[in-house]
Amino acid sequence: MMGTSGKCEIVPENIEKGIMDSHLIRLRVTDRILQKFAQCLIDQSAYVAFQILLMGKGSIMHGLNSSIIKNLYFAAPPIEEQKTIISFLENKTHQIDRLIEKKQALIEKLNEKRTAMITRAVTKGLDENVPMKDSGVEWLGDVPEHWEVKKTKYLTQILRGKFSHRPRNDPAFYDGNYPFIQTGDVSNSRKYIEHYSQTLNEKGYSVSKQFPAGTLVMTIAANIGDMAILDFDACFPDSIVGFVPEKDVDLDYLFYLFVAMKAELMSTAVLNTQLNLNILRIASMSTVCPSLKEQVRIAAFLEENISDIDNLSDKINGAIGQLQEYRSALVNAAVTGKVDVRNYKPKRKGKPVWEAA
Repeated sequence: MMGTSGKCEIVPENIEKGIMDSHLIRLRVTDRILQKFAQCLIDQSAYVAFQILLMGKGSIMHGLNSSIIKNLYFAAPPIEEQKTIISFLENKTHQIDRLIEKKQALIEKLNEKRTAMITRAVTKGLDENVPMKDSGVEWLGDVPEHWEVKKTKYLTQILRGKFSHRPRNDPAFYDGNYPFIQTGDVSNSRKYIEHYSQTLNEKGYSVSKQFPAGTLVMTIAANIGDMAILDFDACFPDSIVGFVPEKDVDLDYLFYLFVAMKAELMSTAVLNTQLNLNILRIASMSTVCPSLKEQVRIAAFLEENISDIDNLSDKINGAIGQLQEYRSALVNAAVTGKVDVRNYKPKRKGKPVWEAA
């Protein structure tokens, strides 16, 4: 009902009883429509999505209510035709989903390769023949003999974001001239934050804090440990921290160092209602620091060598996006009668999806 408004899923009948969040609504279908057909209509059909977009409420976050849901219009064929449509979609979308899964697995392998390359470069250096020493820090292992092991607090200033007003989504504080970065903006950026979707007005700016372009930022709540560099002056909430490197620390090296530290950061996070990091934990973590000249060389090496991995990942993600668009278009066309599947004969064996639901 809010956020991803209109997203619809079927709850299995044998699920354990529980409490439903107020941002969700339960729908029960009549005997004139199959559960799975209704789910596809609400979740995938363009004309239902248009109605949701048109009637949704809220200036900061698009939301629905039960009255809007009750007044959605859609066309439903006879039950037997619904069964045929769902059989057709089950078969076709299964093929598409398998192909998407294979491409996503390749993306994961590329990400693992990327992380391994970064971790090795920032913790072992570029010279394979350099004498090594035990760092005394488990996640670092052996490091070059001439490198220093330091606490994070000696490499950078750590500044927490700010937005002191609650509730945070109060519309009176938004739609002004000051970019306001959220955790999602950080997570969706590969290295630089170049775009933003939310702004603060003067009232919002007064309860927040602006950081200059070039600040390295990290999420410490929700998707913790994600990093990016601001490409413009911006404010951000206390779920994000900013890092301003000391004069003998290169910004790009610091970025890659934190990328390598993400797994260690995750292991120190505290679980309340969600995982959280705090500044003291980040500041006290041990890491490694070569000379400024060597930091610059390592950062330049990584910039050059991971670009091929990133470009390949972008191409695969583009292909996944096209498959997902095709999948949505296929479902929409089938459930709205744009494609006639009445003569379709299912080839897959097993329990029909409408009975499994």
